[in-house]
Order: sequence, then C-alpha cells, then structure tokens
Amino acid sequence: VQLVESGGGLVQAGDSLRLSCVVSGRTISSAEMGWFRQAPGKEREFVAAISGSGGNSYYAEFVKGRFAISRDTAKNTVYLQMNSLKPEDTAVYYCASAPKDSTWYHTKWDYDYWGQGTLVTVSS
Repeated sequence: VQLVESGGGLVQAGDSLRLSCVVSGRTISSAEMGWFRQAPGKEREFVAAISGSGGNSYYAEFVKGRFAISRDTAKNTVYLQMNSLKPEDTAVYYCASAPKDSTWYHTKWDYDYWGQGTLVTVSS
C-alpha cells in the first residue's frame, strides 16, 4: 500500500490550499482515510477522517468549519480542502489509511499505512 500526498506549500494567513493523497494497493471505499499533522516539536495530531463507506466524516475541533475532507473513489484519492488558514496550521500533513471501514477514535495507532507528508507553511 502506498500513499502519496501533494499540494502543500507556503501561503499567507487567510488563504486556502487543497491537499491530495493518491492511494495504491488499497481501495479507499473499504478503508477509513485520515489526515494528521505534525508541527515542529509537537506530537502528530488528528485533523480529519472519512469512513470507507464515505457516509461519515470526522474533524478535530480546531479545524471544524475551515477544513473539509472528501474523496474520489474513481481516482482512489482523498483530499483535504483547507480554508481560512492560520499560522498555527503550519505543519507537515500526513495522509493515512486504516485497515477497516471506520475507527472509533481516529488515533494514529488505528492507521497502518502513512504517506511521506507534505509541508504546509502559513505566514502571518
């Protein structure tokens, strides 16, 4: 299973970015897909997830109303649309795949495959 993220970059506060995660070796319609992020010196934290069925999406409180997770099953690709970006959103963003349709708590231990990460830098 391989996950390849793209779409990161340097933006200003208030701007938008869309991250993409192309998955191979596992069908995203059978796996919960998540986005996590890790800022320098901090633990990796959950950002958003979408169930394998696509019927449920989950968000960390700090991104609700600003970020949206979506997917294209034909392309086996997951997206993270990030709007109203803030300097505190600066981090490496990781795509991850869980070996089940949905997890209870969306912790990093629930996911068995990870991408290499894409850096998002938000300047003030």
